Amino acid sequence: MDATTNSSDKQPVKTGQKAGMPEAAMKYRAYPTISIPDRTWPSKTITKAPIWCSVDLRDGNQSLVNPMGHDRKARMFKLLLDMGFKEIEIGFPSASQTDFDFARWCVEEGGVPEDVSLQVLVQCRPELITRTFESLEGAVKPIIHFYNSTSELQRRVVFAKDVAGIKQIAVDAAKMITDMAAKAANGANGGYRFQYSPESFTGTELEVALEICNAVIAEVKPTADNKLIINLPSTVEMATPNIYADQIEWMCRQIDNRENVIISLHPHNDRGTGIAATELGLMAGADRVEGTLFGNGERTGNVDVVTLALNMYTQGIDPELDCSDIERIKAVYEYSNEMVIPERHPYVGELVYTAFSGSHQDAINKGMKAIRQANDPHWEVPYLPIDPRDVGRSYEAIIRINSQSGKGGIAYILQEDYGLNLPRNLQVEFREDIQRITDEEGKELPSRRIHERFMERYVEQPGARLKFVDHHTYPAGVDHKGVRVVAAEITDRGEVKRIEGKGTGPIDGFINALSTYLGIELSVNDYSEHSLQHGSNASAIAYVEMEHPGGKLFGAGINQNIVAASLEAIISAANRVIEARG
Repeated sequence: MDATTNSSDKQPVKTGQKAGMPEAAMKYRAYPTISIPDRTWPSKTITKAPIWCSVDLRDGNQSLVNPMGHDRKARMFKLLLDMGFKEIEIGFPSASQTDFDFARWCVEEGGVPEDVSLQVLVQCRPELITRTFESLEGAVKPIIHFYNSTSELQRRVVFAKDVAGIKQIAVDAAKMITDMAAKAANGANGGYRFQYSPESFTGTELEVALEICNAVIAEVKPTADNKLIINLPSTVEMATPNIYADQIEWMCRQIDNRENVIISLHPHNDRGTGIAATELGLMAGADRVEGTLFGNGERTGNVDVVTLALNMYTQGIDPELDCSDIERIKAVYEYSNEMVIPERHPYVGELVYTAFSGSHQDAINKGMKAIRQANDPHWEVPYLPIDPRDVGRSYEAIIRINSQSGKGGIAYILQEDYGLNLPRNLQVEFREDIQRITDEEGKELPSRRIHERFMERYVEQPGARLKFVDHHTYPAGVDHKGVRVVAAEITDRGEVKRIEGKGTGPIDGFINALSTYLGIELSVNDYSEHSLQHGSNASAIAYVEMEHPGGKLFGAGINQNIVAASLEAIISAANRVIEARG
């Protein structure tokens, strides 16, 4: 028999007894689906930015352990203006003297541009509405945001009112607000704007939410010149994002006077899907989004408007918010909210543009090379959906090295930070050395340490047996056309030695001389060189892969003279051969 139809053997959980997840889950009910057979949002895409409204100074502020004082609020307010928000909810002025005083400061000293509307929140209570109008005297096109809770649970448990009683609260507030606005508005102010929220919309039956919103619309009588904002908040995120999208599409289809109504979203993040719910809600027909920087807010927070904006940006849409200085936005957020942004937070976290994995590093390294060579304005780099420089970040921390890193990441760091373009086989060889160090130390290896290790192992070689000093060449004689003698001066354990060899050029002749001197058969398997452009006194580096009876090893040399750099690289490789042979 199906377990779901046979509950007789399930024993009730006693008080104090630990409930298993299957038993505990039985006290919850699935959110009902919405029947819209011809829903259109799944085939839609976001093609333009919504109207943005920041609620950092109200919804965000009321969720802080230590609510903002004036200085922290003023710093945040300035940032929001600089980012380009055209609507900013600055507080709940009827709830506290602090919020009232800040509203007055914004109006009188905040430097608010004429195209920016200050928004304030107020409950549908007469004495609070009166105080709210006092806080906005002299403001240009401010938004009075009034609300009351409409959900079935709150109607039953909190207010003990039926739908008619809850609707009357909203209608009475709408009448009082519009009447007071008509008396207060004048030509200098440019009038008032209005926003109504059926709080706990996601817990309200759609027919009830529609009935109450339509009653408010009938009272406010919005026009094309002064549209009413109907804000449909996911006060508590209760279902999957597709259901919120269905709710929004249903309301957009059914609501009265739709052409003069702005449908606004105010999503929270209780299920961790606030971003997705908002994006689907915009596809479903919403015009506006209320949220906070990086998602600060009650419980798990409001929707993160920075992530939303940059998500649009990565799709080629102008978000109409300036996020180009993400470090400043982060700094003000952390100062004003006294909160720390996690390292993996999208777009702004310290590590979000950083790869430690070897395969990721290799792909990024190749992608960065390809994009420098491509004649294409489009950004295409593996694992980097956005160019870090577009948000004010550098390429410095794209790749960082730990025990999980690969040759591509090490090569990228040496090239980006020090101008060293290692041959592939040298990347493989050097990676083994760095892997050993990171395994031993068990932590990240900074760029400086990697470069120091490369110089120590391949260029400077402290304590090495051989050192290159100088060389010169001369023809081998008439019987050896094209062959030259290389006469070189080296030191062996500090003692000066002069060696000679023959070859078609300095490298060939020097290898011949060194093989004879050491009694080891040496040959060059691979050679490359390039100029250095990263502040070094030297102008060129040479890389030599030396083949010897025991295998192959690399050496490197840096010198202002490219031939001297090549011979230094041969000595470097020879020292490593000697070390390997014991």
